[in-house]
Amino acid sequence: MSDKSSGYRDIQISYTADHVLEITLHRPEARNALNTNLLAELSRAFTDAQADPDIRCVILTGGDKVFAAGADIKELAAHDATTIRDDVRPTYWAVIREFTKPMIAAVNGYCLGGGNELAMHADVIIAGENALFGQPEINLGIIPGAGGTQRLLHAVGKSKAMEMVLGGTMIKAAEAREVGLVSTITPPETCLETARELASRIAAKSPLATMAAKKAVLQAYERPMQEALLFERELFAALFDTEDMKEGVHAFMEKRQPTFKGL
Repeated sequence: MSDKSSGYRDIQISYTADHVLEITLHRPEARNALNTNLLAELSRAFTDAQADPDIRCVILTGGDKVFAAGADIKELAAHDATTIRDDVRPTYWAVIREFTKPMIAAVNGYCLGGGNELAMHADVIIAGENALFGQPEINLGIIPGAGGTQRLLHAVGKSKAMEMVLGGTMIKAAEAREVGLVSTITPPETCLETARELASRIAAKSPLATMAAKKAVLQAYERPMQEALLFERELFAALFDTEDMKEGVHAFMEKRQPTFKGL
């Protein structure tokens, strides 16, 4: 695996021995507000991770105190309707959205606005008990602009999404789990470790199967049920021609742990 951990200013990245990449938002002076440079660096990190066959899962975190308090308001204030339409940031968001490998968000503290939108790009959100989620853009006279209205609706349902978007309402971790926004709540100090344990389990599976599974689940948002079922069936069948499938079946019959190679 090549070392691409240098050259970043607003994020930190580290590799683990079990095929997991950890990305940490790192603008502590601004509560990890998502400025253009931070999003550009995230885009580069996800592009590299997508191309690296040794990376099988990504953890995205902001650290122990805060995930991300939102967009960089000073940058937004400099825009008008014309310049915001031509803004480069949607291209960075697209790279994150199109990432095909499993992604886990480990969230402590504020997870607001663009921060909540970023967390919702993950496949699983694990939250510390101190986490606070919200889309407060309405308080600035705007609305979420990086998919917040759409992903929140799918995550928590229409009524709660409307309450959060129209009222700028923030919800604590316990309610976020109750409405389906997060999967697991932990003490803040063990949030990242819980994410690492899950990432390690995922990374031990066949990367071909985990990517296919992620793709199949996401189709439920984008296709009618019958089309999505056919899509799932095609992915299911395609995996039968892989070496990983044969290794998984043989390992099961031989009562041993499989060694998946992504082939």
